[in-house]
Amino acid sequence: MSYPCKNLLRLIYIFPLLLTPVQAAEAPLQTDGQVHEILLPRANSGPTTLSIAANGAVWFTLSSGNAIARVNADGSGLVEFALPNADSSPRIIAEGADGNFWFSEHTGNRMGRITPAGVIAEFAIPTPDSQPRAIALGSDGNIWFGEFAGGKIGRITPNGVITEFDVPTPDSGPRALAAGPDGNIWFSEFKTGKVGRITPQGEITEFALPRANAGPGDITAGADGAMWFVELAGTMDGIQPDGNRVGRISMNGEIREYPIPSADGSPINIAVGPDRNIWYTKNGALGRVTIEGEIVEFSVATGGARTVGITAGSDRQPPLHLTNRLWFTDPQNNRIGYLKFE
Repeated sequence: MSYPCKNLLRLIYIFPLLLTPVQAAEAPLQTDGQVHEILLPRANSGPTTLSIAANGAVWFTLSSGNAIARVNADGSGLVEFALPNADSSPRIIAEGADGNFWFSEHTGNRMGRITPAGVIAEFAIPTPDSQPRAIALGSDGNIWFGEFAGGKIGRITPNGVITEFDVPTPDSGPRALAAGPDGNIWFSEFKTGKVGRITPQGEITEFALPRANAGPGDITAGADGAMWFVELAGTMDGIQPDGNRVGRISMNGEIREYPIPSADGSPINIAVGPDRNIWYTKNGALGRVTIEGEIVEFSVATGGARTVGITAGSDRQPPLHLTNRLWFTDPQNNRIGYLKFE
C-alpha cells in the first residue's frame, strides 16, 4: 500500500561558509552550510538510511514507521510505501543492479525489494532471527547483506535466491558492509574488532583491528581507493566498544585510525561526500574527514538531534556516482535533510 504525504521543506542556516573541500580530480565542491530539511508527516516514523536513484530521487527506510519512503531530488513529492508485514523494522536500503531498491528487515528476518513504482516483494532468510542489517550491491550484480545475530554474510540474487556464508570468527556480529574497488565486499565485525573481506565466490579473509573492542560499525569505499569505517562508542547492542574513531583499511589490510575530537556520543554511519571527503553522522552533527585524517564536525540542528543515515549517492559501490547533495536522516526530529554543494 502506498499513499502520498504532505511534507514540509524548510531551510535552516546553521553555519556560514565553513566547509572547505580538499582538492580532487573532480571539480572541488563546497557548501555554504544551509541545511535543507524535510519534516515527515507521521510522528515517530524513524527515518534511518537513504539511497539515491539515478534520477536523483531519494529512497529511505522508516524503521519505526514500517515503510519505505521516497522524495524527489528537490525534496518534494514525498510518498510512503507500507510494508506487508507489521514490525519488520526496515533498516538499510540500496539500489540493485536490476534498478529496484533492496532493503533489510531487521526484525522481520527478511530481505525486501521495492520497484520504482512501489511494488514490494519479500524473501525470508534461511537462518532464523539472523537480524539482517547493512546491505550493498556487489560487483557480481547481487545484493550482499550482513546477519548481525546469525554471524553470516548473505547474498541474494535479483530473483531472490539467498546463499549464506559463515564468518570464520564465531559470533562476530557483522554490522555493516560495502563493495570495495577490488571487486570484493568488505564488512565490519562489531563484536570481535575485525574487518572482513569476502570474494564473490564466498572466500573470507579477516583483519584484526588494534583493539578487540574497537567496535567497528558502518563502512564505505573512499575516493582514495581504501575502505573507511567508524568505530562506535558508548553502549551498543549490550557491548561497550572503545571506539569513537574513524578507521581506514587499505586493500592489503593496512589499518589507520583517527580519533574523533568530540567525546560525547558515537559516530553512526559513514559515506563519501560531494567534495570526495569522508563524512559521518554523530549526535546532531555531520563530521568531515579528509584523506589525511583531519576531522571537523558541524552542527545541522538548532536544537537536539540525532543524525543517523548519510549518503551523497555512491551507495557504497565504486566507482563513485555522487550528487551535489549530502543527505542525512534525523529520527529524533522525524526529518531528513541535506547540504547542497556547488
